[in-house]
Amino acid sequence: MKKDIHPDYHEITVVMTDGTTYKTRSTWGKAGDTLRLEIDSKSHPAWTGVHRLVDSGGQLAKFNKRFKGFAKT
Repeated sequence: MKKDIHPDYHEITVVMTDGTTYKTRSTWGKAGDTLRLEIDSKSHPAWTGVHRLVDSGGQLAKFNKRFKGFAKT
C-alpha cells in the first residue's frame, strides 16, 4: 500500500436534528469538529412517513408564485 495517500481518519461529533449527539470516526473536517445535520433519520420522510416541503434556495416559493392562479379541476 502506498504511504501518505489516505485521508486523515479522526473522531468528530455529529449533532442530530433533535439535538442528540454522538461521536464517530470520519474523514470529514478536522479532529474534534462538529457536524450538524439538517436532515437525518428522525426528520426525513423516508423514515418518518411525514412529508414536509423544504424550500432550499427559494425554489418552492418561486414555483408557488408562478402557478398561484392555476387551479386543479
